[in-house]
Amino acid sequence: MPPPAPTSNPDAEPAYAVPLRVDRGAAPVYRIINVGHEPLDGLTFSLIGSGVMQTGSPRRLDVGGTLDVIIRGEDLARRSVLVVRWFRPSGDEYLWRVSF
Repeated sequence: MPPPAPTSNPDAEPAYAVPLRVDRGAAPVYRIINVGHEPLDGLTFSLIGSGVMQTGSPRRLDVGGTLDVIIRGEDLARRSVLVVRWFRPSGDEYLWRVSF
């Protein structure tokens, strides 16, 4: 009988935890907080659905830094999704979908 197949790749990198948190306490102002261990570059926000949000140019978000995003709309939880895009210092691009 052959040996069992390995269940994990020893060369794989550990999962990358999303370094952002959203403070929803002052809606329609949503505060994005960098709770990670590295600065994030090229941070942008896109809104999918029926909500309304101002657009801005890509930003840098340092460790512990915050950005406020104002999003208005009816029933955002069912009708809209915020997509956050950023680059790690390595240049790797990430996207994160945020529900309301």
